[in-house]
Amino acid sequence: MLKRMIERLHNFRLLPVFVIVSMVIGIAIGKFYGISNFQLTPPIDAIKSIFRGTYEFSLPNILVLGIVLGLFMMIYPAMANIKFEDMGQAARSPKQLLIVIFFNYAIAPFFMLLLAKIFLSSEPDLYTGLVLYGMAPCIAMVIVFTYLSAGNGPLAIILVAVNSIIQMMLIPVYAKLLLGTIQFDVWVVGESVLLYLGAPLVAGILTRFLGVKRFGEEWFHKLKFYLDTMSIIGLLFTLVVMFALKGDLILERPFLIVQMAMPMTLFFWVMFVVVYLTGWKLRLNYKDAVAVGFNATGRDFEIAIAIAITAFNPTVALATVIGPLIEVPVMLALVWFAKSTEQKLFKELSLAKNNQGGFYKC
Repeated sequence: MLKRMIERLHNFRLLPVFVIVSMVIGIAIGKFYGISNFQLTPPIDAIKSIFRGTYEFSLPNILVLGIVLGLFMMIYPAMANIKFEDMGQAARSPKQLLIVIFFNYAIAPFFMLLLAKIFLSSEPDLYTGLVLYGMAPCIAMVIVFTYLSAGNGPLAIILVAVNSIIQMMLIPVYAKLLLGTIQFDVWVVGESVLLYLGAPLVAGILTRFLGVKRFGEEWFHKLKFYLDTMSIIGLLFTLVVMFALKGDLILERPFLIVQMAMPMTLFFWVMFVVVYLTGWKLRLNYKDAVAVGFNATGRDFEIAIAIAITAFNPTVALATVIGPLIEVPVMLALVWFAKSTEQKLFKELSLAKNNQGGFYKC
């Protein structure tokens, strides 16, 4: 019975149902407890205060830590499933790397700025929150979306690592260029990299290396089923937590969500489709095109929230918190879009390369 229920989680056609149920549960929890009325501690600050012994274990603050747990549950299985000997080959992908750098730093921040001017010019706080959201590329969840769409995992990790380094240098530049002079701790970027990327990466490496060394590849192949299950449960759990944190607000001020949803949904769809098709036109295989597409589309909501909380007023912070509530469902829709177009777009490319005597892995 339990295994049958778990197998249903692996049915991608049922995933939208589970996503909607998770969102409804989260909204109901948030409404029942009125969590949006509480002052929330950012996850990194919460972990620091736990070590200092000053953390208040209230329901809202526990839910904030739930985001950290949920993201770990999502990303760790993706890391463990990667053969890290493939990382060297992925690192030698200059075309893929240049595509991501170009779209992440020459296009995405300015495209989000344009959308903010079009949709939110009369709402300065929401405008600022949206621009903040567009400044930095994602350094965590894009690995999960690449994984769910059967993309190139090692390449996704390499791209995330490069983005992590670049954004630590460029976020202050973009902040001043797009929003004027603001004060925030740039080390919050490095802390986010360690928390959301470093911890699951180390855990994944140790799981594969020690597990395969002691029990063999066959054991790890059996473990993969449970790792995949953990990733899906982590995704649904994260949705419950994020929607619980703002559930009552969603019901009380639904138009606020709509105001942010319109430009953000447009941003994610346009960015992903353009980059994904760019990869196709440049004759990347499906796995690489998906990895490039998600790495140039996802935004670093943890950084946006941290900057908004430390440098702006609560309404700007609220705008950035709404961001992931919109991003996660839209990115899941993009996973479906990628999987549904794989055969149509990349089958001809595969046949052409095979006919030329080349090797194409998809």
